[in-house]
Amino acid sequence: MKRYEPTDKLSDIEADMQMEVNPVLSNIMARRSIRKYLDKPVEHEKLETIALAGINAPSGMNRQPWIVRVVEDQKLIADVNQAAGRSLFYDAPALICVCTPANGRGELDAGLLGENMMLAAQSMGLGTCCLGGPVRFLLSNEKCKFFLDRLDIPADYKLNYILAIGYPNEQPDAKPRDTSKVKYIK
Repeated sequence: MKRYEPTDKLSDIEADMQMEVNPVLSNIMARRSIRKYLDKPVEHEKLETIALAGINAPSGMNRQPWIVRVVEDQKLIADVNQAAGRSLFYDAPALICVCTPANGRGELDAGLLGENMMLAAQSMGLGTCCLGGPVRFLLSNEKCKFFLDRLDIPADYKLNYILAIGYPNEQPDAKPRDTSKVKYIK
C-alpha cells in the first residue's frame, strides 16, 4: 500500500497498518466532503439507517438535544434552490437537517450526531458535506421561509446545520493535515 524508508519510525508504520486493517479507522480516513453527486436518489432505508446511527450518538446526560429532519422531497429541494437563485446543496438528492435548542445548548452533542451520520453514510457508499453557509442564507432570506416551514422546527429550536447526502460523483484526495496541532502531554 505504501513504501517505507529505513529511516521511517516503526510507530508510524504500525499506525499506517492499523488504519488499513481496522474498518472503523479506514472509514474515518476515507471520508471526504463531497460536493458533486450523481443524479440518483438515496434509498429511504439507507436514510433511515443513517438517521438511526446519528441518534445513537452519545449526548450529555442522554438529553439527546436534537431534532432531525430528513428531506427526500426533490421538488422541495428544487423549489428552495430556485428561490435562492442557485444550488444551495451541491445538487445533493437528499438533505439531513439538524436542529438544536435555540438557547445554544446541545451543539456539541449535535456535532457527535452529525459525525455518526456522515461516517455511516460513508460506510454505505454515500457521500456527505456538512453545510453551515446555506443555513445562514435560509434563516435570513424571506423567499426561502417556505422551506423552513416544511421542516416543522419547534419554536424553541433552531436549524444548526444541513448534511447534503447522495451518491458521490467525485473522489477528492485527502488534504494535508497539520499534525503539529497535536501535542502530547506526558
